[in-house]
Amino acid sequence: MPGLSNGSAGLAFGIYAALGYDVMSATNSSPQTTELFASDRSSTLMKWVHIGGIQGLALGVFGSLLEKSAWPLIGISVATGIMYAEYIHANASGQKTPPPQNASDY
Repeated sequence: MPGLSNGSAGLAFGIYAALGYDVMSATNSSPQTTELFASDRSSTLMKWVHIGGIQGLALGVFGSLLEKSAWPLIGISVATGIMYAEYIHANASGQKTPPPQNASDY
């Protein structure tokens, strides 16, 4: 693959993995928050997880096109995939329990 022999693969992977985490954190509360409130607001919480995932993957595709390398897309896909799996698990777990009793106090 072009661009993999000069040491840039690790940098591209790391930068885009970090970007994947940044996008997910910018569009979502934590997986813990999703778990706490999934029984009340699952569809809204997961809507933003889907939007964040799409944004991240779009940035990864664009980065790969610019770099003419698969590493940006691989990096962002790994990070976004990990976070997406965490949110899916948190949502499923949270739908089994009611939200915290003091949730409306804030």
